[in-house]
Amino acid sequence: MSIDIRKYTDKDIKEMVEIWNEVVEEGNVFPQENILSIDEGREFFFFFFFCGVAENTESGRILGMYILHPNNIGRCGHICNASYAVSRETRGQHIGEKLVLDCINRAGKLGFKILQFNAVVAGNVHARHLYERLGFKLIGCVPRGFRLNNGEYEDICLYYIEV
Repeated sequence: MSIDIRKYTDKDIKEMVEIWNEVVEEGNVFPQENILSIDEGREFFFFFFFCGVAENTESGRILGMYILHPNNIGRCGHICNASYAVSRETRGQHIGEKLVLDCINRAGKLGFKILQFNAVVAGNVHARHLYERLGFKLIGCVPRGFRLNNGEYEDICLYYIEV
């Protein structure tokens, strides 16, 4: 399978919303609780500094995506933040790794110095292993910082990498 990571276009919105909503509905990694309509998705993704998609160039299907944006303003404006979503049926095929690597590269080109993750759910072991393998450093954990769909709380971990 040939994968191209590129900036999203309006024709990608429907698939992006479907992938995003899958992750939101699972309720174990994204803080959002409400799913997006197509119109809400169009507005939501337009708001971010950059949105990238992983496209299967053979089928034209969108397999995953990321959003990249400043983590703060002013004197901390050189730090960015990102979120990643991979379609349920293509997880485990290194799509997430391709998205993270593209994001790191893109962040540097956009002038950011640090990519920081504020809320990686401790139980998201696949993401945590990927980040650590790629060189992200664990800053620390916030006890019970994330409320799961079942109402229980889980720790969140903060990571960063210089870009």
